[in-house]
Amino acid sequence: MAYELYYWDGIQGRGEFVRLALEEAGADYIDITRQSGRGRGTGAMFEIMESENEPHIPFAPPFLKDGDLIIPHVANILFYLGPKLGLAPENEGLRYVVNGLQLTVTDFVAEVHDTHHPIDMSLYYEDQKQEAKARSAAFIRDRIPKFLGYFERVLQQNPKGPDHIVGDALTYVDLSLFQVIEGLTYAFPKAMANRKAEYPALLALHDAVAKRPNIARYLKSSRRLGFSEEGIFRHYPPLDSEG
Repeated sequence: MAYELYYWDGIQGRGEFVRLALEEAGADYIDITRQSGRGRGTGAMFEIMESENEPHIPFAPPFLKDGDLIIPHVANILFYLGPKLGLAPENEGLRYVVNGLQLTVTDFVAEVHDTHHPIDMSLYYEDQKQEAKARSAAFIRDRIPKFLGYFERVLQQNPKGPDHIVGDALTYVDLSLFQVIEGLTYAFPKAMANRKAEYPALLALHDAVAKRPNIARYLKSSRRLGFSEEGIFRHYPPLDSEG
């Protein structure tokens, strides 16, 4: 059976981290909310989330269905999929290392979101512009170098070399770091242009992932949604600076 991915229709968002893994592996999956028909569309996602009899309801998308099993949360989904898709180390201990790195990506993505929604998630960006500008300035100054510097060090200190974040083969965290660099470059082009030279291993990893055959095909396909001001990574010019 095909995996079923549930996420908001029309945006990359957090669902993209799961899509990249599925696409790299050539896995059979259905992006449920982007489909029409019975058991498809956004209504199908809410039917599960609002179910009164499903014993394991997810709090929010993305979540994945594999048969009757429902797996919520990006890092948890990737921890489950990684071994099945050949995107996790064979060594069980290293799988927890990879999971820890993905959880750090999760933390970083949450901070990216808070640059444009620093006060209240229920308010629009336009309702908190001044707070967003102050939050973004601190994010560019302190948090981008904190997180990217960390991932750069992990790559550089990998005993198997800096081509991958863990070991000598591609893992789902390599794919997630590609998406992080893509998203930051879209959201904060000035800041990233000014800082990219500080992270040569990360940039090399990004470029290598983009050239992988399945990923390259995906990036050119209609399945790859563009960045927009509805997702996690948003480009609001007043929030960008050279840092």
